[in-house]
Amino acid sequence: MTVSLDSIRAARQRIRGHIYLSPARHSAGLSEMTRQQVFLKLDNLQRTGAFKERGALNKILTLTDEERRRGVIAASAGNHAQAVAFHASQNGIRARIVMPLMTPLIKVASTTSYGADVILHGADYDEACTEAIRQSTADGLTFLHPFDDDEVIAGQGTIGLELLEQVPDLEAVVVPIGGGGLIGGVACAIKESNPKIRVIGVQTERLPSMLRAREAGHPVTIPAEATIADGIAVRRAGNRTVPLVAKYVDELVTVDEEEIASAILVLLEREKTLAEGAGAAALAALLQKKTTLNGHRTAVLVCGGNIDVTLLSKIIERGLVKDGRWIRIRIHLTDRPGSLHHLTKIIADLRANIVQTAYDRAYYGVSLGDTVIDFTLETRGATHIKEIAEALTDAGYRHERIE
Repeated sequence: MTVSLDSIRAARQRIRGHIYLSPARHSAGLSEMTRQQVFLKLDNLQRTGAFKERGALNKILTLTDEERRRGVIAASAGNHAQAVAFHASQNGIRARIVMPLMTPLIKVASTTSYGADVILHGADYDEACTEAIRQSTADGLTFLHPFDDDEVIAGQGTIGLELLEQVPDLEAVVVPIGGGGLIGGVACAIKESNPKIRVIGVQTERLPSMLRAREAGHPVTIPAEATIADGIAVRRAGNRTVPLVAKYVDELVTVDEEEIASAILVLLEREKTLAEGAGAAALAALLQKKTTLNGHRTAVLVCGGNIDVTLLSKIIERGLVKDGRWIRIRIHLTDRPGSLHHLTKIIADLRANIVQTAYDRAYYGVSLGDTVIDFTLETRGATHIKEIAEALTDAGYRHERIE
């Protein structure tokens, strides 16, 4: 392994002044929820919305004059793409980015706006990466790997150095894992500075490529899966990152889609912080008590905030339903003038807000002269829902909650 504490320190000197020193903010609310002392390292506040700037810039600043003249190419589902596009442009270097076909529109648009030529190719990162490598050879471009590159890993490791300075008496760090570049660099910086600090890696349950690599003792390719954590959707961990994880990382855990979605919503609602799926994975592990940590002073990496607004709206709606703040209830009533007015008055008196309605006279076993109406209601939670149900029953309405 050529990644070392010295190379990470050198990377920090190289990129200093060009990368935002993101805060490591203490969260009293999350500390209570997780029973840790939680500090959020907010690298979602970087210029392009993710930590990837660190590694991309460090790599770009080490290119030879000839490599800079020919231009660079990268493959990415979004964050590495934007980082390469922005910093290549800032340094007068042409950049070409190959992105998977299903990359969120916001990431494609942002990458283009930073000055890169974007090519959409392949069903996932791996197919996009294969195409980018092919084009780099054909066109003489320097390929900038998103994680399996020593200079990229060292750049990402600068987060570890910052955490050691920002969080006094740090005891643990929780880091999302895709290909392993972030955790490889951070773990090296942390462990070589203070071996007693625990480093926990978190992967999406659908694509646990690093976990499978640790089990096998070498990188293995796993089947493709769709995940809301597209930033860590990597089918094969890196050849350089697997040894770093084996040497420095204490624990690997996984989180599922619902757990990630819940963490996104918690960050948004309680911390006023926007995170994408990959950026919320580390917090999801703490919220769901997936780690062995107990009462530690813990830094949690919120490493990216580039989430598609359509996906975010779905997560918010599902979260409202899950928390009982949105419910759908089906009510049978007589189909005659005044029936709906009487029903809505009951709902209004209970201070529930009607979000959506839908009538049906032909299905659900409705008798002639009757109708069924589905209400989507905004409520205050479980107790409020119980009050609504009791009021409808007392008024003689047949009703059922639709899950």
